[in-house]
Amino acid sequence: MTGDDDLTKRLVAAGRSAGRMLGGSLREATVGELLSGLAAPDPDEPADLYGDGVVTRLERRVAELLGTEDAAFFPTGTMAQQIALRCWAGRTGNPVVALHPMSHPELWEGGALSLVSGLRTVHPTTDPRQPTAEEVADLAEPFGTLMLELPLRDAGFLLPTWEELEALVDAARERDAVVHFDGARLWEATVHFGRPLAEIAALADSVYVSFYKSLGGLSGAALAGSASLVAEAKVWRHRYGGQIFRQFPQALSALAGLDRELPRLPSYVDRARAVASALAEALAGGPVPWFRINPEVPHTHQFQVWLPYEADRLTEAGVRLAEETGTVLFRRWSPTVVPGVSMTEVQITEPGLTWTAEDVHEAAQAFTARI
Repeated sequence: MTGDDDLTKRLVAAGRSAGRMLGGSLREATVGELLSGLAAPDPDEPADLYGDGVVTRLERRVAELLGTEDAAFFPTGTMAQQIALRCWAGRTGNPVVALHPMSHPELWEGGALSLVSGLRTVHPTTDPRQPTAEEVADLAEPFGTLMLELPLRDAGFLLPTWEELEALVDAARERDAVVHFDGARLWEATVHFGRPLAEIAALADSVYVSFYKSLGGLSGAALAGSASLVAEAKVWRHRYGGQIFRQFPQALSALAGLDRELPRLPSYVDRARAVASALAEALAGGPVPWFRINPEVPHTHQFQVWLPYEADRLTEAGVRLAEETGTVLFRRWSPTVVPGVSMTEVQITEPGLTWTAEDVHEAAQAFTARI
């Protein structure tokens, strides 16, 4: 067993036995826990057969929440998004997608946009932030679709302001392009924008949302838009192998997440902002030479923490904190492009709601003492 494997095992074990957690769990969920998270089914409701029954109920619920004509369930967000962009390329006659180089299709999908769907990408900016309307307007070549990841996870879960988002959409329209939102985490963006989901989604021609990243579902995603776009997307879903025989467990867990987690997300965002402020105070008064909370005021219930140490050293400190005190402050740390600097993501969910500023200070001090 390698040292990394051993650290991972300790990380999981520490999470299982921890008495307190700030954010997302370190531990692997059990089958029983996952089953308990399903929405209580009507025993007489049709399970589903190739996407009908309870899956159709979920699709209608998503379309209602987002204010769109229709929505289609997909087994993965990667499939949903590729198909959306492929459909738009056919409709606009332009296979070029303008998007950020830190967006999910560019970093986490193995080049599938080009290799599988035959699309090409251009980047309005390479800076670790949302693009500006001016950068979209000044792109040197035509593009058929502007894809905006809201929030931009790898840059720090960053969102534009509402006015900046409207300007971005207007700039794309001026370039005769359609607009697609990668809204895997759009559910929690309402606090930052000060707008309901339907008003946010109305700016785009299509929106993809995830059922597990913030809602805690088993898996799955949805693509929402006009009735004609969704009908075409369902044809491609079959061609891509996404027309699965039965998907009612995923649909029930998604419905449970919409009932349980969606109403709680604003409170998670508020708590994340308080936690980020408390962490900054604690780290500023501690032994670390410097730190960064990114963004300083979180846009969602997720944010980054940067520290000038090797990733394994910081992960080890967090594991020891959990093993010795039963408190989990951070999860795994990852190297950054800067040598000797590491980053972790903090996601505030229900367990973090009970943490006070004093709790954060105490845990941060205990963590830094173990680096």
